[in-house]
Amino acid sequence: MLIEHGGKTPRIHETAWIAPNATISGDVEIGANTRVLYGAVITAEGGPVEVGEQCVVMENAVLRGTRRHPLQISNRVLVGPHAHLSGCRVDEECFLATGAAVFNGARLGKRVEVRINGVVHLKTVLPDDGLVPIGWVAVGDPAEVLPPDDHDAIWAAQEPLDFPKQVFGVTRGPEMMTQIMARYTRALSEHQHDRIIDP
Repeated sequence: MLIEHGGKTPRIHETAWIAPNATISGDVEIGANTRVLYGAVITAEGGPVEVGEQCVVMENAVLRGTRRHPLQISNRVLVGPHAHLSGCRVDEECFLATGAAVFNGARLGKRVEVRINGVVHLKTVLPDDGLVPIGWVAVGDPAEVLPPDDHDAIWAAQEPLDFPKQVFGVTRGPEMMTQIMARYTRALSEHQHDRIIDP
């Protein structure tokens, strides 16, 4: 399903293939010979999404560009099933396995591997040939790659990145979720004006 959002329509190379139940919304560009499989969602939520050539976006993956953080995926990248990428940059020949999550402002160098359920946190930078093992967490610039049970070390690196401020523009505190949800629901109300594009 192709959707016009915010006055912008997806641009898909004639050699790309999009599954009939995938959703491509807004200012999205998909390169030559790329394949977007069943149930995947690629959406430009106020910021553009670029997917390069010979990429595969597998079943039920979610790719999102935001106003503060466009999403850029270079050539020959595999995005695994149920992966989630938001406002990040992914260089050539990366492998993002099932359930991988890459957050806003993160940058992945060439040939980076994020294995099953690996996490690359906000504004984290992984160098060329970097690796996040199964279930581990990469955080910081340069990235520190930590086991999932090392909460204290993860939080020590993560706290100064200030996820609520960077992603939602609000200060962490008792009113945080009230403020986030007011902003988020207001921003997402723009979808009320979306238009499905006939194939």
